[in-house]
Amino acid sequence: MSPNQPVLRDLPSGEVMGTRVNAVTMEEASERVLELAARPESHYVVAAATHAIGVGAEDPSFCEALRGASLLVPDGLPVALSLRLQGFPDQPRVAGPDLMLEVCRLAAQRGVPIGLFGGQESSLPKLEQNLKTWFPALQIAYSFSPPFRPLSDEEWAVERAKILGSGVRLLFVGLGCPKQEKWMAAHSPELPLVLLGVGAAFDFHAGVVKRAPKWMRRVGLEWLHRLLSNPRRLFARYLRYNSLFLWHLLKLRFSSSARVRRS
Repeated sequence: MSPNQPVLRDLPSGEVMGTRVNAVTMEEASERVLELAARPESHYVVAAATHAIGVGAEDPSFCEALRGASLLVPDGLPVALSLRLQGFPDQPRVAGPDLMLEVCRLAAQRGVPIGLFGGQESSLPKLEQNLKTWFPALQIAYSFSPPFRPLSDEEWAVERAKILGSGVRLLFVGLGCPKQEKWMAAHSPELPLVLLGVGAAFDFHAGVVKRAPKWMRRVGLEWLHRLLSNPRRLFARYLRYNSLFLWHLLKLRFSSSARVRRS
């Protein structure tokens, strides 16, 4: 667990299938990320959808990676619904791709250098170009698309030196779940800055993958859009973890023991 996690104990939270999730809005989450970036400390931030929470419920080592996060926001609507049933009736979804853009907006305003770790080598330049178009003052001090295999110790030493030498205070990590959460938990102690796992946001913002229409996002159907776009890869995952979540929500809804859980 991150030694710096207690600094965020002032934030309200609920327990979702064994993982504590912060009950925050987009504005609160993005402001807190920038606050952390101003400190010479190691932190990582997780945007947890049903997949991450479900894997954490089954895999103790991955659950520890989630628990080590300094801030864990409800990316998926079912995660937000769980918090609503625990006494946070207005809890919104804080989607990773949207959080990335809001953090970039604030970083551009405040002169905070950011970095990009992940995505595809062919599309990373397009992501940088789009971010600079949307936020002209944004300082992108580092970017790297790692190979699909783990980096060797020597390769990681080179990249770590580049990250530290770049002056980056916020490093967006786009490796996909659960790989990025494990990576952040393992490498955060070596990097005195904020790591923010944003999953498919790199592909969305680079224009490689089309995101669900806004109306689908508003009503909580972004998962359906992704499923229809890639059924072979996602059907088994969604069937498994959405079913687990449905059971979790039903228990909360009809259990007399459902109550507010605050840190």
